[in-house]
Amino acid sequence: MKKIFLALLLLIGFSAIAQTKTELQKHYEAFYKEMRLQGDVNGVINALTHLNVIAPSKQRKDTLAFIYANDNQHLQALNTIGIEKIDTDSDLAVQVKGISLKALNQPKRALEQFEVLNKRTPNVYLAYEIADLKIQTGDKTGAATHIEYGITNAKEDMKYAFYERQQPYEVPLKAAFLHLKALAIYKADMTNVDEAIALIDQALAIDPKFNLASLSKQALVARKEKPTENNK
Repeated sequence: MKKIFLALLLLIGFSAIAQTKTELQKHYEAFYKEMRLQGDVNGVINALTHLNVIAPSKQRKDTLAFIYANDNQHLQALNTIGIEKIDTDSDLAVQVKGISLKALNQPKRALEQFEVLNKRTPNVYLAYEIADLKIQTGDKTGAATHIEYGITNAKEDMKYAFYERQQPYEVPLKAAFLHLKALAIYKADMTNVDEAIALIDQALAIDPKFNLASLSKQALVARKEKPTENNK
């Protein structure tokens, strides 16, 4: 009799736990929808975190990591989905890893992720990220290949965002590639100042308000005009 009573008690307990878990999941699903409607990022993160504890989901973790990354919380994004190169990762997870690793000054690891995405679906935006990272990691030939691909295939309506000012701004993608080519040429051979400046002038001709290109040109002109040790 005691055994039957104990078994019944356990069944009731498990049923209550399952019911509570289901109710909690419904609550946080509704909470998540409401926070999205209100545009409350912290609320969305809170809801998804609870849902991942109650009912773990790879898709939901990827979404949570994306929201962290989109809010410039890159360390939290990587803590959510890791930094490893995993072939079965979703495109969203790979993108988040690439963006966050780049933001945290991990160019080699970021490059791995962007190259995975590029193998799946090549495009000019990925070409820009890969070229930029290859310049940082010293792969001049690889950077040049992606830059030329970008210059050739960038359409007039394609834009690229820059964040070096307090207010982010966009420039035509082709102008961004020309600026990147100028930097690559100068880094490969610092005597190629004139060639680098000429490329930046092309970028500025496309968009005179390209602030980063203007700053790069000023730095190159100043370096060109600065007397070298040999001329002193």
